[in-house]
Amino acid sequence: MATFFGEVVVAPSRAGLDEEEEAREETPEDREIRREIEKKREIDVLWSWQAGGRAREPLVCSRFIVAIGRNAAAFLSSFILDSVCWEVVGVVKLWNEWCRTSSTTNVLPTDSFCLFYRLISDPTVLLCQCSCYVAEDQQFQWLEKVFGSMQKKSLQVTILSTCPVADYKTQESTLTLASPFLKALKTKEFQEPVCCPLLEQPNIVRDLPAA
Repeated sequence: MATFFGEVVVAPSRAGLDEEEEAREETPEDREIRREIEKKREIDVLWSWQAGGRAREPLVCSRFIVAIGRNAAAFLSSFILDSVCWEVVGVVKLWNEWCRTSSTTNVLPTDSFCLFYRLISDPTVLLCQCSCYVAEDQQFQWLEKVFGSMQKKSLQVTILSTCPVADYKTQESTLTLASPFLKALKTKEFQEPVCCPLLEQPNIVRDLPAA
């Protein structure tokens, strides 16, 4: 720890340690522990129509809206889900450093932070409210298992997410920006009018929204 501002502190070095660790053989106990952790970190997606082990054809979905993060999930709750027009049809179970869901096989565990809703008047419209943390090594699993349940032809996906204003890169002072504000990214296949200005370079999207 520095004793005064500007002091140069030499950090401990791990040079040479990585090679020693790689040279050490993995014991059967290590392999078993690693397999158990990998198994525990597997993501499960449960759908209401799969209760009792019944399989179903891929879900026909025309619009899929995903709210990622607590702020985006709260926006869905306040402005879209606050009606009787939606029904819960699925849930994601996952376990990592920041998220713990139970091992229950119910479609709606009480501790779930990632739920799927279907519009009753139009069952092809789906919402996902994901307020939990999805680790980097789980993001591909999440995408593969969620989208693996849907027909992807003519599917329009909308992602809602938030980030701190301090992370927004602009030549203007962030103190003068109206907060909150909305920016958009889109693929070349999306031909409809965009409801807000596009996100400028060099700003990027990270984590599950980027995936």
